Amino acid sequence: MPEPTITEIDALVGPATPQFAYQLRARVRRLVEGLGEDDPVRRYGEEKMELLDRLGYASSKAEQGGREPSSRPGWETLPSSAPVDER
Repeated sequence: MPEPTITEIDALVGPATPQFAYQLRARVRRLVEGLGEDDPVRRYGEEKMELLDRLGYASSKAEQGGREPSSRPGWETLPSSAPVDER
C-alpha cells in the first residue's frame, strides 16, 4: 500500500458530516496508523481525527453556544455555524 498523503486525508475529512464523523475518524486512523510518530502526515491525520471527534460530539450534544443566524453579515465567509469550529 502506498504511503498516505495529506491530500487523501483531506479527501476523507473535507465532506464530513456529524452523522459520519466517527466512521471517517476510523478510516483516517487506519490510514495513518502505520506511520512513525514524527511523520508529518500522521500528525496531520491526528489533528483531523481530533476535529472529527469534536464534530461528532458537538452535533450530538450541541450544548455549547448557539448557532449563528444566516442573516448575519458576512455569513457566506464563515466556514460553519457549528460549535465544532471553535478552537
